[in-house]
Amino acid sequence: MAAVTPEKAPFTAVITRPAGQSGELVGQLEAAGLATFEFPLIDIAPVIDDAPLRAALTSLERYALVVFVSPNAVDQAFAHHDDIWPHALPIGVVGPGSVQALARHGVGAPEHRVISPASGADDESTSFNSEGLFAAIDTQLGTAALEGKRVLIVRGDGGREWLADRLREAGAEVEAVAAYRRIVPEPSIGGWARVHELLAGAPHAWLLTSSEGVRNLQELAQDHLTADEIAQLKHAPLVAPHPRIAQTARALGFDRITVSGAGDERIVRALVAIAAVAPVVQPVSTNPAQSRMTETNASTHASPQPSATAPLPPNQPFTPYEAQKRRSMSGPLLWFVVVILACALGVGGFAMNRKLVRTEQELTQRQQANDTQTNELRIKVDQALATVHQADSQVAQFEGKLADAQTAQQALQQQYADLARNRDDWTLAEVGQMLSAASQQLQLTGNTQLALFALQSADTRLAASDSPQALAVRKAIAQDIDKLKAAPSTDLTGLAIKLDNAIDHVSSLPLSGEAPIPHATPHAATWADTAKVAAATGKPRWEVWLEEVTHGIGDQLTSLVQVRRIDNADAMLTSPDQGYFVRENLKLRLLSARLALLSRNQVTLKSDLQAAQAALTRYFDGSSKETQTVIDLVRQVDAGSAAVALPNLDMSLQAVNQYRNRG
Repeated sequence: MAAVTPEKAPFTAVITRPAGQSGELVGQLEAAGLATFEFPLIDIAPVIDDAPLRAALTSLERYALVVFVSPNAVDQAFAHHDDIWPHALPIGVVGPGSVQALARHGVGAPEHRVISPASGADDESTSFNSEGLFAAIDTQLGTAALEGKRVLIVRGDGGREWLADRLREAGAEVEAVAAYRRIVPEPSIGGWARVHELLAGAPHAWLLTSSEGVRNLQELAQDHLTADEIAQLKHAPLVAPHPRIAQTARALGFDRITVSGAGDERIVRALVAIAAVAPVVQPVSTNPAQSRMTETNASTHASPQPSATAPLPPNQPFTPYEAQKRRSMSGPLLWFVVVILACALGVGGFAMNRKLVRTEQELTQRQQANDTQTNELRIKVDQALATVHQADSQVAQFEGKLADAQTAQQALQQQYADLARNRDDWTLAEVGQMLSAASQQLQLTGNTQLALFALQSADTRLAASDSPQALAVRKAIAQDIDKLKAAPSTDLTGLAIKLDNAIDHVSSLPLSGEAPIPHATPHAATWADTAKVAAATGKPRWEVWLEEVTHGIGDQLTSLVQVRRIDNADAMLTSPDQGYFVRENLKLRLLSARLALLSRNQVTLKSDLQAAQAALTRYFDGSSKETQTVIDLVRQVDAGSAAVALPNLDMSLQAVNQYRNRG
């Protein structure tokens, strides 16, 4: 029987991109004759709090540049705010995938300015990463132009800070917001079954497009694969678009890594090249010698049947010499066959023993792996049971809180029902409280504006009620409003300022005994010419001389002695130490008058002002300008604070009390 020609099994490309992001790549791989199997290692989920993202996208006029670090960032950002580029705002992206994502949302050249690492003559030389994007920004915009300006980076939850650090070093104010978050998915049972089939020997290669995906594959493999399957996975071909991903995979133990470069076309070329050199799976073939041996054994043990084959040749005549010769030649041949069979049995036994040893080792390893998985499963079950118990306790607590909330809700509903039945009573009670507070403020401070505002608010509150009692209260409130509007107002603030000025001058007022006395300066009298005076007046010279002498002596005495009249002797008896207390007592009187003025206590105000005027007249020098200024200020306050009868809110309060006591 002829041997079967080896056939190559279909090569499978395992795509680990997030679900829904591999449509174009799958189409190109299938067009190239490769089978595909989508096994997502990362799930893209919206951020928990999208307020920073929305705030940034609704105020893009603040930024000079917006950077998207991945196609996921583009899709999630446009999902939150679709029309975000009505103007020519520069957009920076890392690779061609992000450029295509922008194009799907209607953003692209030449209408919009998209900055990305440019592809060179050799595609492999292009660096589609943060370093390449920074170089492209420096080339097209110039990092010096970003100094003092704001740059927005839209990325996933976390991520590299390299680009943000370089932009900050260039003087830009960088703001990074998260548009999505990455979570580890849990593949289905069917997906793991397909992985087991591929690791059993089917030709395949893994496409890992992120370092996080490599780490997730390592984590999931530890939980779902055996030790042999993990070893097969580490030796399986792996395609990484970026050297950083390849470095992460190599650090985790993967040893067959191909760096393809960014872009679906480069990934397809790399996978097609790996598929071209994939090993050939040999089908099971039939050994011709074994086939002939089987046919011989079958013909020997089968019952005689007629055969269509040619008849055997006839037996030769018996020759004793030839028979003896044949027997002499068959002895060594027989021993040779026996030796060959013995060697074959020894080699077969040794090989069988080695195979049994290897099988036993594999069984031991699998048993250990199964024991480890069993222990881990037992630990997980215990943790799950503890979680279930904790959840049960939390559910019990939640049920208790729910019962309390329902009780509180019923109480609130009852209170609301009571409030709805007594809505007019509640409204009148609220109005009465407002009027009572306004009346107290009016009596204490005399603030008519506050009382007027309270009356107007109460009238607005009662306007929603149609009851006759509310109408009667509104009439009383209207009368009190008219009284407040007609009441005259006193400039309390101006009078208080005058008292403050008077208090400030008290410390410098001179007491009556401290009035400055000019020093006497004796000087010689100048004698006039008596002859000329006598001739002019017609008086005798001796009379003129006598008058000159008398006036000279009088002027000298007047310059030496000064006479003043003081009605109060207490002022002259006040010592300098006592003068300090006189001034402080006067200040206290004026401060008391100020408080009485602000509180509209007319009796106290008049008493303090009169006492202050008496002290100023009795103890201080009335001829001093400062004393006269303070006396004038006190008189102005006394004249301006004439008693004004404040209106009250008795009519409104009486109407409210009559409604309350209607029963």
